Amino acid sequence: MKTILHKASTRGHANHGWLDSHHTFSFANYYNPERVHFGALRVLNDDTIAGGTGFGTHPHDNMEIISIPLSGAIEHKDSMGNKAVIETGEVQVMSAGTGIFHSEYNKNKDVTAKFLQIWVFPDRKNVTPRYDQISIRDLEKENEFFQILSPSPEDQGVWVHQQAWFSLGNFTANTETSYQFHSGTSGLYVFVLKGKAEVAGTELADRDGLGIWDASSVDFKVEEGTQLLLMEVPMNLN
Repeated sequence: MKTILHKASTRGHANHGWLDSHHTFSFANYYNPERVHFGALRVLNDDTIAGGTGFGTHPHDNMEIISIPLSGAIEHKDSMGNKAVIETGEVQVMSAGTGIFHSEYNKNKDVTAKFLQIWVFPDRKNVTPRYDQISIRDLEKENEFFQILSPSPEDQGVWVHQQAWFSLGNFTANTETSYQFHSGTSGLYVFVLKGKAEVAGTELADRDGLGIWDASSVDFKVEEGTQLLLMEVPMNLN
């Protein structure tokens, strides 16, 4: 087993007034040659958007983009004609493919919105752009991991053009558990949304990240009140 630890305090940080963003991997004006990506996981941005502000219309292509609201609500519009509000308890995915334009704004004028913006390299280029959004409230389980993303439209959660699986864990009690890899060529990136956990023998706290590869399973000791996001992705890029 190999691991790489990214403490919350070592992330890139940009405060634009309307946007306060922490970057686990190189993004925009933050560049660290040792932290460009973890396998197919390219971007993990932890964003706080002031009320009534947001990202104006901008382009993307050949990337799988996942948004997970943590508080508040995000208003989405795109060049495919989609108009939607994404709230806590939901997950949004876009396959940018041949190219899309979209905007994202804090729907509320007087409350900040927090969300994770995640980019995953696709396993094929120039696919037809698509959009999907689902509620994950019915998928939630206490004190165990539950899947929210996979490579298959027939599987639980949203899907992407990549051999990737995302899971969440909401722990209301001290719990010992494990995660089994789907593929021997995958890596697992663990991100602590809140709380504390010991993962593969490493102590993690709020917003810490740990990448793990060359393993078939990972052991967790999770404290009460902890929420974890697990992202399994290929380590080798085609």
